[in-house]
Amino acid sequence: MVYDPKKHHRRSIRLKGYDYSQPGWYFVTIVIQNREMLLGDVVDGEMIFNVFGKTINYQWQKLPEHFKNIRPDEYQTMPNHFHGIIHIVGGRGDAFRPK
Repeated sequence: MVYDPKKHHRRSIRLKGYDYSQPGWYFVTIVIQNREMLLGDVVDGEMIFNVFGKTINYQWQKLPEHFKNIRPDEYQTMPNHFHGIIHIVGGRGDAFRPK
């Protein structure tokens, strides 16, 4: 199926008024523009990462080095998108204070 923005509307599932900087567990999805297969390929049922896919995986694991209250959990990188579970701990505003 070809993506047609006139037919395929995605509405936000974010809660209105919810402060997503507060501590909690969050499910994150990042999709490549136009759903281009920029992160690698699936070969015989296995994801083979290219340099971009490897970079995303590496940076996900390095998040706690940049943000002291971020704990990345499980994640999955696919050819055109990324899913991850992230745990925010600590008080509001702590995320941007260096370790």
